Amino acid sequence: MKISKQNAEHYTWGDNCDGWHLVKNKDLSVIHERMPVNTSEVRHYHNYARQFFFVLSGTATIEISGKRIILSREEGIEVPPLLPHQMLNESKHDVEFIVISQPTSKDDRILTNK
Repeated sequence: MKISKQNAEHYTWGDNCDGWHLVKNKDLSVIHERMPVNTSEVRHYHNYARQFFFVLSGTATIEISGKRIILSREEGIEVPPLLPHQMLNESKHDVEFIVISQPTSKDDRILTNK
């Protein structure tokens, strides 16, 4: 069956951010996310999940272990397990991106202050 954000399971998170589960199982998670201007996720890390973030539209900032990286349309970055990271939208437009987690990051999210 074809999947898109029009027919995928939708959820909201943070401050008016959206997520659509394109693939949702214990071995693999693929989520299409949208972050409005001036929003961010909470800094965290995963013990097991390896993630790949790929920007579809807009400009995102991702902070990984204290280093800030700007991702533009059609750019991505891999985040291995155990590295603290945080996605932010500091631009003047919404940002949409895909985040792939293997295995799923469900129940594998550890919040960090740093």
